[in-house]
Amino acid sequence: MTNEKLLQVKRLKKHFRLDKGKLLKAVDDISFDIYRGETFGLVGESGCGKSTTGRTIIGLYECTDGEVDYAGRNLHALSAKEQHAFHRKIQMIFQDPYASLNPRSTVKEIIAEPMESHQLYKDKKEQLEKVYQLLEDVGLNRDHANRYPHEFSGGQRQRIGIARALALDPEFIIADEPISALDVSVQAQIVNLLRKLQKEKGITFLFIAHDLSMVKHISNRIGVMYLGSIVELTESKELYKKPLHPYTQALLSAIPIPDPDVEDRRERIILKGEIPSPIDPPSGCVFRTRCPHAMDVCAEKKPSWKEVESSHFVACHLYDETIIKDHDEVAVTK
Repeated sequence: MTNEKLLQVKRLKKHFRLDKGKLLKAVDDISFDIYRGETFGLVGESGCGKSTTGRTIIGLYECTDGEVDYAGRNLHALSAKEQHAFHRKIQMIFQDPYASLNPRSTVKEIIAEPMESHQLYKDKKEQLEKVYQLLEDVGLNRDHANRYPHEFSGGQRQRIGIARALALDPEFIIADEPISALDVSVQAQIVNLLRKLQKEKGITFLFIAHDLSMVKHISNRIGVMYLGSIVELTESKELYKKPLHPYTQALLSAIPIPDPDVEDRRERIILKGEIPSPIDPPSGCVFRTRCPHAMDVCAEKKPSWKEVESSHFVACHLYDETIIKDHDEVAVTK
């Protein structure tokens, strides 16, 4: 990982207009940077907006507001021709390996399609050799090239999806929950494959997932999302060692520990209530309706984004010294 910012997401919003004038705020004013050569993990419960973030970054969704700068250029301000060229540098691995591969195409055709779209090879033999090489890079072999997707297991299909993402030799890959549809035994294999490819090819990853225990093993830094907002961001080891936001603490407490004695002694944080609808999110702090530490100010004011410790950012009123002092004084008075 270098100190060069490869991707900068600036106050990104993605709102969907629904019937009767309602607005679904899937992604609501988030900002983060991704450095060249790192893996940035984006985690949160289902429906928090993390996949929408990835799809908006790559341009599958048009952003409502904000910017996505890649190597200093705003991706959403590019012409159609420029965006097509940029897609050689940015690719995506999709969540469902059963739905993301064309069942009527052979593996060879699936992997070669991006190459043909960008007219990389005039010599078909050279293109086929590249397909063979990609299959071997992801742990498959040349014999698989003439088979169809239905002939493979879920893990093998995801390897084909990874090979397709690598076809254009991209610099940056968005992995949208690439292991969630796979068996547990296969998940570790895919994560190890991505780490191996990053080391060999220097690829930068945005790794989207809901499983914090798996994200820990692949990510350099992690951003935690809740209801369209990022509530905490720091280095992977720091997040597990010292989570600051109550939501992050609850997520980490849900990860089982393979030691019966430790597991019996530790405190499990159970969040009450359901996740609010992004159509009608709570005022102030979006987490306040489920937070065990909620104060009056949480309903009145949205918490500011603060660097509480070195490179450890959080959006929570618990770390605003002025608010905490006022809250303690009111409590004493009562």
